[in-house]
Amino acid sequence: MNPADRFETDVIPGLAGELKITFLGHGSLYLEAAGKVIHLDPFGEVADYSLLPDADLVLITHEHFDHLDQNALAAICKADTVVAANPAAGQQVNGSVILRNGDRQVLCGFPVEAVPAYNLVHLRENGQPFHPKGVGNGYILTLAGLRVYIGGDTENTPEMKALKAIDIAFLPMNLPYTMTPEMVADAARAFKPGILYPYHFGETEVGQLTALLAGQPETDVRIRHMP
Repeated sequence: MNPADRFETDVIPGLAGELKITFLGHGSLYLEAAGKVIHLDPFGEVADYSLLPDADLVLITHEHFDHLDQNALAAICKADTVVAANPAAGQQVNGSVILRNGDRQVLCGFPVEAVPAYNLVHLRENGQPFHPKGVGNGYILTLAGLRVYIGGDTENTPEMKALKAIDIAFLPMNLPYTMTPEMVADAARAFKPGILYPYHFGETEVGQLTALLAGQPETDVRIRHMP
């Protein structure tokens, strides 16, 4: 059996082929489209990355250890892998493409946009946000003709709520570092993704989100195993 087969997968048809999503766990997943593999925030505690497909593109949202794992990253990188990251993470990865909030590039043939990811409410004991504004990224990718939003570690920011035409969204729900179910629902009501996957949800009761968005039929809330 392919070691990757133990993880849940979804295959979603787009206007330009199919998008396959493999749910690894925590904030980590990988996407397959147009014959290429895109890894998001590799983290060795959720999978043995030496057994997973090599990456054509790796996107790192920020520099925290559970999003930038150098050993996991090395296991999926080949000679021509492109690694793109926010500035603080990119400084730790030789040859990486640095993406700041608002930057847009075409990487491995895919349009990629860096979206601000930060806390508004949840703070450390010293009063600083867990994720300060201007540091971390979320990403919007266009894959198989679908606009896919990866939230990263963020709350329901004005930038998120202003997004348009998002087909698939991954929104974090890991307290106290990111969003409550109510915050995720608030964001989803604003930008109305076609499919919403809560991810990076830790011990949060994800079923609450389904109930909160029961009155929004245009958004399909899909719960997947993300330990």
